[in-house]
Amino acid sequence: MASLDAIAANSPNNDGPKGDSPKLGGRIRRLRRQEGMSQAALAGELGISASYLNLIEHNRRNLTVPLLIKLAERFDLELSEIAESDEGRLSADLMEAFGDDLFGDIDLTNTDVRDLVTSNATVARAVLALYDRYRNMREDAAVTGARPASAGDDATVSDRLPSEQVSDFLQARANHFAELEEAAERVNHDSSLSGEDPFRAMATFLSNTFDVRVSDLPEDDNRAVRRFDPDKGVLHLSKMLRADSRNFQAAHQIGLLAAEREINLLVEEGDFTDDDARRLARIALANYFAGALLMPYDAFHKAARHHRYDVELLQHRFGVSFEQACHRLTTLQRPRKRGVPFHLLRSDIAGNISKRFSLSGIHIPRHGGACPRWNVYTAFLQPGAINVQISKMPDGQTFFCIARTVLKNSGGFGEPRSYLSIGLGCEMSHAGELVYADGINLDRPERIVPIGVSCRTCPRMDCAQRAFPPVAHALETDENTRGVSAYVSARE
Repeated sequence: MASLDAIAANSPNNDGPKGDSPKLGGRIRRLRRQEGMSQAALAGELGISASYLNLIEHNRRNLTVPLLIKLAERFDLELSEIAESDEGRLSADLMEAFGDDLFGDIDLTNTDVRDLVTSNATVARAVLALYDRYRNMREDAAVTGARPASAGDDATVSDRLPSEQVSDFLQARANHFAELEEAAERVNHDSSLSGEDPFRAMATFLSNTFDVRVSDLPEDDNRAVRRFDPDKGVLHLSKMLRADSRNFQAAHQIGLLAAEREINLLVEEGDFTDDDARRLARIALANYFAGALLMPYDAFHKAARHHRYDVELLQHRFGVSFEQACHRLTTLQRPRKRGVPFHLLRSDIAGNISKRFSLSGIHIPRHGGACPRWNVYTAFLQPGAINVQISKMPDGQTFFCIARTVLKNSGGFGEPRSYLSIGLGCEMSHAGELVYADGINLDRPERIVPIGVSCRTCPRMDCAQRAFPPVAHALETDENTRGVSAYVSARE
């Protein structure tokens, strides 16, 4: 555990955050919001005024040792967990940005980036936001053939992609929304969803509560799996859906109706920059509600621990898909009833990451694909099988990961099928809690696979799968000698 003095030293002085890390205020704000508490409610428990707590959350007042102790007791955390920051993730995001060819002539190192993040994380986030905007403008221009917009143009300058905004929002909230958990528990109780036929129970609930009738999509509508007509009060679902997908789509619609207030408040808090991001956030939050409705927190947490996080057993126990069960595992962050802190990513066969979230400490790239050594990619070589990997980052962090492909079937014969890979992992200290570690000698160094985040940010110079030169090393080429990769020197 970190010392009290060391942790307290990290909180700002009364004049604001000068040179110290501005993470504690945001961390406390996230903990409070995860439990759906107001500032006044938490301030009352801590014995301080709401205005003083507001200043703490915005890093304008000291966080004293007695307050640290109260916070740790209130949220059932170690003191070091209260002071836990996102410095590592911010540093990795910046290194990924600096891996762009735009910075090819600048001799930046990991130490330079860490110094910036440590000394002024606010400026570091500003640099990252600026790069995100630049990258999106560049890609927009490449697609449309138009010149990039300038600050003086009338057209709206593109910001982060909506998907990036939503991913950052989920990450900031540790992918746990107490408000939606409570709403799902309320609906679960009212709809008697725990019976043998959850779909019938949800259809009855929609009819009795919202006067919404559930019907099949017309035969000629093959472009959608769910259509809701609010004027006629009809929810159309595709007959091509498997039972687990059909249940999830019904639960999603219930979330949009029964948890509308909670979802709207959360979207307002999200500080999204455009309507596309807000709509995508509503979809993500309705999906969260659907998972909470079909996999109630207490029952799912108990089953996960009992089955030692066997995803396939959980999948069958709750009648959900493999991906839905994996995603639900990442949300088990209720104080005093937490699950293993997982990371999750979803990739297609081309390496595009369409879903990313990390509580394990591993960094998942914001843009493009990750290291080709990650088992989320090698899982495509054995479709449907659980692929287990012990991986080690260049900084020494070690992770225990599983990955499995899933098939998204959208039609009959001749229709294109989408193969995705779902990766789920945790920090190595939690590996023993997972059934997938049984029979594996976790201490054998030969089982460890050296990985990185991406080729441009990875310092490993002995990797035969390197696709690009690293940003932090000078490129050494020799036309007379070939190394294990075109970007790995064979010089002795």
